Amino acid sequence: METRNLTCIGCPLGCALAAEIEHGEVINVTGNTCRRGDDYARKEVTHPARTVTSTVRVTGGDIPMVSVKTAQDIPKEKIMDIMDCIRSIQAQAPVHIGDVLLENAAGTGVNIIATKNIPSVAAPAEQ
Repeated sequence: METRNLTCIGCPLGCALAAEIEHGEVINVTGNTCRRGDDYARKEVTHPARTVTSTVRVTGGDIPMVSVKTAQDIPKEKIMDIMDCIRSIQAQAPVHIGDVLLENAAGTGVNIIATKNIPSVAAPAEQ
């Protein structure tokens, strides 16, 4: 039997978890003070996933970048593929929170969405 030590990120307590693994399956989790710790340990050991956050260039906006994130967790091994996709896109202002900037990023079925509003900059009036 293998034991894997983890720090839970399910809530602010940051419990020290110990997941006992046998034949690739979690058979016991200890150290958690809430149910989220047990859920986190089982998921982290068998299929780790993350939410990816980054920024995307914006044209025509009052600032040059917009913060973005994956709409759901993605498999941990796809993080670099997701980042490659994010680097390849550019948004046109206006951008609104929740706007989908890229669908099905890296074939994961997960969208990249904006997490900030970026208004358009009005073109200067000609004289």
